[in-house]
Amino acid sequence: MRKKRKKTEPGLLERWRFRRLCRRGDEDALAAMSAPVASLKAELLGKKIAIVGNARALAKGDAGPLIDAADLVIRINRAPMPQARSHGTRTDWLGLAVGLKEKDGEALAPERILWLSHKRKRLPLWVARRPGFFLYPLKDFQLLHQVLHAPPTTGIMLIDFVSRSGAAKIDLYGFDFFSSLSLTGHRKASQVPHDFAAEKAWVERLAARDARLRLH
Repeated sequence: MRKKRKKTEPGLLERWRFRRLCRRGDEDALAAMSAPVASLKAELLGKKIAIVGNARALAKGDAGPLIDAADLVIRINRAPMPQARSHGTRTDWLGLAVGLKEKDGEALAPERILWLSHKRKRLPLWVARRPGFFLYPLKDFQLLHQVLHAPPTTGIMLIDFVSRSGAAKIDLYGFDFFSSLSLTGHRKASQVPHDFAAEKAWVERLAARDARLRLH
C-alpha cells in the first residue's frame, strides 16, 4: 500500500522563483530539482514494463489485465482509463508534456511524474515539487527531433528512454500512430506538429533490433 504523501503548500516567494527559472529556461537549476537518471534506470532494471498510449483503438480491446500484470505501468499525459478491461487500472509512472490539474494528477497516484516537454516554462510547480519528479533531458529531446525531423511525441520519448535501460521486457499498448486518433482530443494528424509516419518507422526499426520490445 502506498504511503500518503505529506503535502505543504508553496509560498509566494517559492512560486515566483520557480516561475522565473522556468521563464529563463534555467536548465541546470531545474535539473537540480529532478531525480537522477540513474535512479530511474535502477527501477527499470530487469522489470517488465508496460507503456500505455492513448490511441482510441485500445478501448476496443481487452488488454487491461496484461497491462496491470506488468512490473511497472507507464501512462501518458492525461492517462485516460475508460474501463479496466481495456486499459487496466495502475499508473506507476506518468509521462507528462501537457497541462494537468494537480487534483487530476494526484488522482492517478503515480510514484513518479516525468516532465517530457521541452517547453520548460509550462512545467507546473506542483509537478516539480512532487517526490519522484524527473526532468527529461533536453538533449534527448533534441536528438529525437533530429532523427524524426519533427518534435517527438510523449510516447516516443518514453519508449526511447525505457529502451535505453536494462528493462527485461517492454510492451507497448495503445500506439497506432494516430490512426484511430487520441482518446484525449479530437485533433487530426494534420493538426498536430508530429510526424506519425516517421515515429511508426522509428518504432518498427527499434523493435526489429530489440527483442524486448513488442508493439501490441
